[in-house]
Amino acid sequence: MTNSHSATLMAKHARLDAQIQSESHRAAPDTMLVAMLKKQKLKIKEALAKLG
Repeated sequence: MTNSHSATLMAKHARLDAQIQSESHRAAPDTMLVAMLKKQKLKIKEALAKLG
């Protein structure tokens, strides 16, 4: 289960990274959205670190 769980978390992490990049490159990025996405990404990174 750990492998599938970590794979799911890594996929979410990558998806969030893509969303952050996309939003950041807009003419008028939504800074609140970017901050929220970065927090979510950090939580996933911390969860992955706990899984080892």
